[in-house]
Amino acid sequence: MTSQSQGIQQLLQAEKRAKDKLEEAKKRKGKRLKQAKEEAMAEIDHYRLQREKEFRNKQTNVMGSQGNLSAKIEEQTTETVRNLTSSYHKNMESMMKKLLNTICDINPEVHPNFRHAF
Repeated sequence: MTSQSQGIQQLLQAEKRAKDKLEEAKKRKGKRLKQAKEEAMAEIDHYRLQREKEFRNKQTNVMGSQGNLSAKIEEQTTETVRNLTSSYHKNMESMMKKLLNTICDINPEVHPNFRHAF
């Protein structure tokens, strides 16, 4: 009976050691998963920063050329406004004279379609 009880004790101890090893393996697995997740997040952040930097560079290149276009358009608009203003000042007096002559010089005539009712 003592050998049986001793055998049972050995089995219980072996079971306990196996259980401890299993728990330790689970803890190591959990740690490793956590570490792998952290490494993956760091890699993702690095990749994201790299892509954002590339995007900003491309955006700067594109927006820089658009800025040049905007400046050219602004310059052309200013030039056009300047030309129109000078043309207005140059032709204003002659146009006013023509308008006043057309309005004030009345030449009364009978319309050709008018029929006398005699």
